[in-house]
Amino acid sequence: MTDKQKKMLVRILTTFVLFAGLLAGDKTGSLPWLHKFPYGFLLYLLPYLLIGYDIIWKAVRNIRHGQVFDENFLMMIATFGAFGVGEYSEALAVMLFYQVGELFQNYAVSRSRQSIADLMDICPEYANIEENGQLIQVDPDEVEPGRIIVVKAGERIPLDGLVVEGESMIDTAALTGEPVPRKALAGDEVISGCVNGSGTLKVQVTKPFEDSTVAKILELVENAGNKKAKVENFITRFARYYTPAVTIGAAVLAVIPPLLSGGGWGEWIQRACIFLVISCPCALVISVPLGFFGGIGAASKIGVLVKGSNYLEAVAEMTTIVFDKTGTLTKGEFKVTEIAAEGCSQEELLKMAALGEGYSNHPISSSIKAAYGKPIDLTLVTETEEIAGHGIRAQIEGKSVLVGNEKLMKENGILVPRCQNRGTVVYVARDGEFAGSILISDSMKDGAAEAIRDMKQVGVKKCVMLTGDRQDAAQAVAEELKLDEVHAELLPADKVSRVEELLNQQSKGQRLAFVGDGINDAPVLTRADIGIAMGSMGSDAAIEAADVVLMDDDVRKIAAVVKISRKTLGIVKQNIVFALGVKALVLLLGAFGLANMWEAVFADVGVSVIAILNAMRALQYSAGARSA
Repeated sequence: MTDKQKKMLVRILTTFVLFAGLLAGDKTGSLPWLHKFPYGFLLYLLPYLLIGYDIIWKAVRNIRHGQVFDENFLMMIATFGAFGVGEYSEALAVMLFYQVGELFQNYAVSRSRQSIADLMDICPEYANIEENGQLIQVDPDEVEPGRIIVVKAGERIPLDGLVVEGESMIDTAALTGEPVPRKALAGDEVISGCVNGSGTLKVQVTKPFEDSTVAKILELVENAGNKKAKVENFITRFARYYTPAVTIGAAVLAVIPPLLSGGGWGEWIQRACIFLVISCPCALVISVPLGFFGGIGAASKIGVLVKGSNYLEAVAEMTTIVFDKTGTLTKGEFKVTEIAAEGCSQEELLKMAALGEGYSNHPISSSIKAAYGKPIDLTLVTETEEIAGHGIRAQIEGKSVLVGNEKLMKENGILVPRCQNRGTVVYVARDGEFAGSILISDSMKDGAAEAIRDMKQVGVKKCVMLTGDRQDAAQAVAEELKLDEVHAELLPADKVSRVEELLNQQSKGQRLAFVGDGINDAPVLTRADIGIAMGSMGSDAAIEAADVVLMDDDVRKIAAVVKISRKTLGIVKQNIVFALGVKALVLLLGAFGLANMWEAVFADVGVSVIAILNAMRALQYSAGARSA
C-alpha cells in the first residue's frame, strides 16, 4: 500500500469513528440536539469535510476548467443537496463510502500496474567499463557499440551484446517469464534486462542503449495504455453523454414534480440527490480499463507484451493465424545435410557457393560458409549482384556463377533436378551449366506442434504457413505440424498479397494474426489485424511493426494470450452488464421514492467495488492460461 493510500485509510477510519459516534448518540438519545440547526449541521460537517474535501476541490477545479460533469461533481451536488434537506447522516455516509470505493479502486489499479511496473525494474542503472585495471560505472547511454563491458554476478545486463569472455547462467525471468536460467558462453548473444546469475562476463556491446532490448520494452510498456479497445472507447463516449443526462434528469426530478403538485420540495430534492448518487458512472469508467490493464499485466507475467488494450481485444476475436516458417515454426539454424555435384567435386561446388554467398549474412549463406570451413578469398569474386528473392549472380575466377533457388535457374534457362528431401535447396550453375545442389535443413522449433494443437483447442479455425522455401519442403513441415494451409515459394511482396486474400475471406468480427520474426516480415505484420513478433531473436523492424511481442520466441504462448484476452473481455462485459443493470433498477426505484440514500450508496460504491474486484481476476489468470 502506498503512502497516499495509507493516508486515505487513516482519513476513512477517523471519519468512520466520528460517524459511528454521531449515529450512536442519535440512536441512544444522548445527543438530542443533533437534528437542530446549526448544531447537527456543524457536527456532521466536520467529518464530511475531513473525508470529502479533496472531492469538493476536484469538482470546483474541474468546473473552473470547463469539465463540469464527472463523478466528483455528482458526489458534491448530491451531498450538498442532502445537507440542504437536513439529511446530514446520509450526506456523510455517501461521501465516506464513496471514498472507500475510491480506496479499493486505487489499490486495485496499483495491483494491476505492479505486474507491468515490475518490468520497469529491468532498466539498468549503470554499465561497468574497465579502465587501467579498474572497473568504472558509467551511464549505459554513454557506452557505444563495440565497447567491452563487464557484468559481474548478480548484476543486470545493461546493453545487448556478445559474450567475449566468461561463462554464466543468465536469469531471463523478467523478460520472458521463464524461471529456468539459460547458460551463456563465449560467442553467445545476451540481451539487456536479464540478470547475470553466477560468473563474471565480458560482453561486447552490439547496440546503443536507445536501440537495446530493454529500451524497446520500456517504450512498449509506457505506450501500452494509450491504445484503447472498442469497449473502452464506447464507455468513454457513453460517460460523456450519460453524466450530463442524469444531472439534467435529477434537476427535472427536483423541480417539476413539486411545481406540478404545489409542494413537497424537500422530498423531491432528496429523491434527486439519491438519483445523482446512483447514477455515478465510476463503476464503468474504472472497472473496464482496469480489466484490460489486468489482462495486459497477466500477459506480461508470462513474457508476452501486448501494446494496447485494443490489441488484447483483437486477439480475443482471432480466428485465423498465419505463421512465417523460418525462425517462427523452425529454429532457423541451417546446416548443410546433402551435397550433389555434377561435373565437379563436392569441395569445388561448396567453394563456388561459399564465394558467391561471401558478402551475405543470411543464415543460409552462413551455413554454406560453415560447411566449406576454409578462409574465403573474396578477391576471387567480382561483379556480385543480389537478386531479391532469387539468389546471387557473381563472377568467380572469371566464370559466371549463379547461386540461388529454382526460380533463378529457370529465369536463366538452366534445368535442375527436383530434390525430394525436406529442406532448402541451393542450386549452383557455372557458365550456364548446372553444377550441383546443396541441401540445407532447418530443424523444427521446440513446441511448434504443441502450439498449433493449442491454437485449435482455443478455437482458432485456420492455421496457415507462408514461406519462401520450396513447395516440397514447406509441405513436409505443414504435414508434420498439421497445418490447414501452406503457401510456398513466396517473395516478401507475395506474403502481403496472401495475407490480404485471407483477410478478404474473414467474416465480420473475425480477426487474422500474423506471426513472424524477420525484417521482411514487417510489412505483413503491419497489414494483419494482429501482428505478433519474436522479441528475443526477432528483428527490430518486426518488433516495431508488431502489436504483440513474444519475449522468448515461444509460439506456445500465443494460445495462452488468446485465453487471457477472452477471459479479460468476458470480465469486462460482465462488469458492464452488472453495473448498468443494477444502476437502471435502483435509478427507477429512486425516482419513484422506493430507494433511500443507503441503497443509492450500494448502487454506486457497492457496484464499483464488486466490479473492481471482478476486474482484478484478469490479472490472476496468467498461471491458469499457461497450464490449461
